[in-house]
Amino acid sequence: MTGIPPGETPASGTPAGGSPAGDMPPAGAGVLYVIACAAPPAAAVGQLVSLAQRRGWDVCVLTTPSARRFTDTGALERQTGHPVRSEYKDPGEPDVLPDPDAVIVAPATVNTINKWAAGICDTLALGILVEAIGKRLPIVALPSTNQAHAAHPAFTENIGKLRSWGVSVLFGADVHPLAGPGAGDSGLGAFPWPATLDALQERIQPARGD
Repeated sequence: MTGIPPGETPASGTPAGGSPAGDMPPAGAGVLYVIACAAPPAAAVGQLVSLAQRRGWDVCVLTTPSARRFTDTGALERQTGHPVRSEYKDPGEPDVLPDPDAVIVAPATVNTINKWAAGICDTLALGILVEAIGKRLPIVALPSTNQAHAAHPAFTENIGKLRSWGVSVLFGADVHPLAGPGAGDSGLGAFPWPATLDALQERIQPARGD
């Protein structure tokens, strides 16, 4: 079992708007990679893990190297039953995670969005994201940034590129309003984790003809 043992609470709680535990999982739910980048919502990525598990996913969490400072990797490993990876494995080492059937990157930083669109693979997280496009996996990205960073032309341009390559990028005032520079973790409790799973399900259903 990769879910949370009976009686235990997810490391970061269960967010409002989540699906009830009795919800049926999506048809053929498999392995979901959740990739967390170095932004304040990463501290609560256990909420997304809990929601995904309730929908039938076997969840593996990966972080960028900087995002490890935001997360409780021990709690996430207990929650998922898998190691939390941040670095490339050494040559000849076996893979410790199953291959993904889908990927959610949330929170996604400006840095990750821009490098991803450029095809840069200088972290494990980016390598997986670049490869996932090549494999045509269902991918959903939920950026977390501030108004000043989001105003940079490269960010908007690269969101457009990722969308044109089939990535569902959830970004805009209707998804999650941006805070001003220096606002820190204000609005953290309102981060729309459930929207990523809803968008992923929309991607998967047409592909399966549901």
